[in-house]
Amino acid sequence: MLTPKQIVEQLDRYIIGQDDAKRAVAVALRNRYRRSKLPEDIRDEITPKNIIMVGPTGVGKTEIARRLAKLVDAPFVKVEATKFTEVGYVGRDVESMVRDLVEDAIRIGKARSYEKVQLIAEAAAEQRLCDILMPISKTKTPPVQQNPLQLLLGAGQKPPEPQQTEEEKQKFDAARVEVLEKLRRGELEEETIELEVEERGNEAFLGAGIEVSLQDIMGDFAPKKHKRRKVTVTEGRRILIQQEADKRIDMDEITRQAVMSAEQDGIIFIDEIDKIAGSNQLNGPDISREGVQRDILPIVEGSTVNTKYGAVKTDFMLFIAAGAFHVAKVSDLIPELQGRFPIRVQLNDLSQEDFLKILTQPQNAVTKQYAALLSADNVNLQFTDDALREISIAAFRANESNENIGARRLHTIIENLLDDISFNASGDHPVIDVVIDAAYVDTQLKDNISDDNIHKYIL
Repeated sequence: MLTPKQIVEQLDRYIIGQDDAKRAVAVALRNRYRRSKLPEDIRDEITPKNIIMVGPTGVGKTEIARRLAKLVDAPFVKVEATKFTEVGYVGRDVESMVRDLVEDAIRIGKARSYEKVQLIAEAAAEQRLCDILMPISKTKTPPVQQNPLQLLLGAGQKPPEPQQTEEEKQKFDAARVEVLEKLRRGELEEETIELEVEERGNEAFLGAGIEVSLQDIMGDFAPKKHKRRKVTVTEGRRILIQQEADKRIDMDEITRQAVMSAEQDGIIFIDEIDKIAGSNQLNGPDISREGVQRDILPIVEGSTVNTKYGAVKTDFMLFIAAGAFHVAKVSDLIPELQGRFPIRVQLNDLSQEDFLKILTQPQNAVTKQYAALLSADNVNLQFTDDALREISIAAFRANESNENIGARRLHTIIENLLDDISFNASGDHPVIDVVIDAAYVDTQLKDNISDDNIHKYIL
């Protein structure tokens, strides 16, 4: 398990600044490990210290939570608090966030199990593909004489399976080896084969947000439906590997482990929580917002939610809430909900230097993304240092002059900056070196970065 310092170092690879928020989530994650080492009697008394992040959009709130979950491969789900306030909303209730978390835990559990049986499943699928491409040739045998009464009653003797001669068997084995070699060399990928696949049963809605298929309800009493599909060998291999892997994994054990993982390691990120914070009014939309808060409260406090995989407790899940809180304040949340988020961290607006670091330092920097995209069309894209500085200045000015959307502004500016290059790159030419310098940035953005044309860079 990573130490808090190591967790922050990992987050620094993708997120610029926001040290306070990184420290808070790093300690929260480490505390889970510390709790797991304690005796059971005291372990059950220690609950996670939930976190509320306060800061404008685009400064890294969601990214911090998402990267945190990826570090430990923990179940993670993000929900928008505002979706529960929509007029006429008749979908799943607030407990759906827990059900979604369990589904994510199931997905993670399946992926881990598939990795363990991947090689065996691939080998079995290859043999099945070979059987489909090379059906056993059968010698002709004379039909068995049956009396009319046996034929009428369906009690006729089953014809014996045709037997191959030794010479036919040798020829078949040699042909099968040849087909296997072609499969492994990828020479038969476009061949068409016919496979039998299972049809998924119709979904049924049982109320309280629980959706299951009729096959899940009936179990073995309902026969599984199959249909035959014509697919390429490439698609057929994928289907057969999936079928072979499904035969070799224990779904009951995966479900048990997934429910435990969701309960003990799950992270639920509640975004835009400031949108359900209302002032002290007696009527109007604030009543609905407070109602949503009271619906969320028992989930955060610790309750039991029914899912199609069984009852799931939320007592030890980590909840991270986030909001800009431009209009409302954290104190506008109902006191009970505030008390369930004891750790409060402030995220800062991005400075010009932050924008410059975002363009260069993270592993997933937007400049690296566009360079990778254009390399597919034989364009070697490079940015000079002065060009990156000009872009960071343009992004900072745009956020200062208009709505502050944080680092997302960079995507808009660079998309417009590289519009001509992206449009004209076709890939039918040799590799071209394209260097973006300050002069090019100034030419492309000078006329558009003025107040009159700033709308071009507004999402």
